[in-house]
Amino acid sequence: MLQKDYILEIVGDFVEGVVRHLDAALAGDAEATGKVEQDVAGLLDLDPEVALTLSPDSLVTMMVLSGMGGSVAAYVAYALTRLADAYEAQGDADTAALRRAQAAAVGQSFGCDPTVAPEGF
Repeated sequence: MLQKDYILEIVGDFVEGVVRHLDAALAGDAEATGKVEQDVAGLLDLDPEVALTLSPDSLVTMMVLSGMGGSVAAYVAYALTRLADAYEAQGDADTAALRRAQAAAVGQSFGCDPTVAPEGF
C-alpha cells in the first residue's frame, strides 16, 4: 500500500508540473519545453540530460530496470508525444521525431496508447 501511495504522489506531482508548462511549450516557449523535459526525467528518476537523449529502446530498458515503468508508462508516453508536438511547433523536427519514437516504444512495450491522455491529465 505504501508503494502505491508513493507512486500516486509522484504521478500527481508529475501531472501538475507538466500541465503547468505544457500549453506554453506547445506555443513555442523553449523554457517551458525544458521544464516538461525535466518533469519526464524526474518521474523516471533519471538525469534530465541523459534520460531524453536515450534511444527509444534504451529509454524503455531504463523504465523496466527502474521497476516503476509499468506504473508510469502511460504518463511518460503521453508527455513524450506532447513534447514531440512542442518541438514540431518550435521547428525542431529531429528532436520531435526522437520524442515521438520514444513515446511509441514506451506505448508498445507497456501496452498503452501514447496519443491518449491518461487519467489526471
